[in-house]
Amino acid sequence: MTLPEPVTQPEPAAVTDRLPDAALVRRPARVRLLWLLVVVVVLAALMVASVALGSRSVSWGDVWVALGGAEGSLEQAAVTKRIPRTLLAVVVGAALGLAGGVMQGVTRNPLADPGILGVNMGASLSVVTAVAFFGLTSPTGYVWVAMAGAAASAVFVYAIGSLGRGRATPLKLALAGAVTSAAFASLVSAVILPRNDISGSFRLWQIGGVGGASYERIGQILPFVAVGFAVCLLSARALNSLALGDELAAGLGERVAVIRATAALGAVVLCGAATAVAGPIGFVGLVVPHACRLLVGVDHRWLLPFSALVGAALLTAADVVGRVVARPEDIEVGIVTALIGAPFFIHIVRRQKVRDL
Repeated sequence: MTLPEPVTQPEPAAVTDRLPDAALVRRPARVRLLWLLVVVVVLAALMVASVALGSRSVSWGDVWVALGGAEGSLEQAAVTKRIPRTLLAVVVGAALGLAGGVMQGVTRNPLADPGILGVNMGASLSVVTAVAFFGLTSPTGYVWVAMAGAAASAVFVYAIGSLGRGRATPLKLALAGAVTSAAFASLVSAVILPRNDISGSFRLWQIGGVGGASYERIGQILPFVAVGFAVCLLSARALNSLALGDELAAGLGERVAVIRATAALGAVVLCGAATAVAGPIGFVGLVVPHACRLLVGVDHRWLLPFSALVGAALLTAADVVGRVVARPEDIEVGIVTALIGAPFFIHIVRRQKVRDL
């Protein structure tokens, strides 16, 4: 007598459709470590390329001599100026990539991004307003004001996305963020255009870029970036619980509201610091976490550090591309990341099921 084969119940379609492709595959530790090595090597190569490539051709000999502090020729002087620009691209890219990964984890929204949700533009509006009407001149003050604007914008967008029937769905948040970003961008232009004394300095800053970097500017944001990194990375394990759903996370002993507030605070600090020094650079926080999930899966203990490294690599590569394709002029990294991120955003939207949006 043969026993009938047990019948397994398939997972509900509503659940499996919401799982990202990367969640269906468990990444072994050795695979993750291999990808970590690859990403670190790529980032190092991009940093060397960022120092060597630009409007002026620089030999590798001049690069090594300039790294020692020499400025005996124009080539070596160019390398000396590119070093802080490269470091700023790494810091800002890492901050935006990590902030995007945290925002997607906090909201469980695949469309979450500091640019799409209006966080970066809120930080920009607060900085421009403080400079134009309150005479703000301190670079450290820029960071505090930018963080306040980023936080206020995040709360505003989430409140708008929560209106009406149902919860704050990914599409509602994306639409609320897009409308808020457009409105804030118009307000930024309205504040800057009548002010000839500040319009020149803020014109390129509005686009988002790392040109004009200096060690002093990097040093001013490093404490804030370090705090944001620490808060976000320490929230990784709790974000794994949050990904299971609020009720299950609460059943596991997690304080859901505290997790969300703490992780979101870390992301806001990173966005505010990055925007204060480099302007509103978009789409890095959207593209990077999705790419990292394909490499290391959805475990935030791996995903968040990888998002920081890949974000640094992406922004450094974008800066190199912007300097090379339009010699001797520069294309700001905000334009390059938009060209990369906008099609990716459309692709993510098209992949989502209508009922999930």
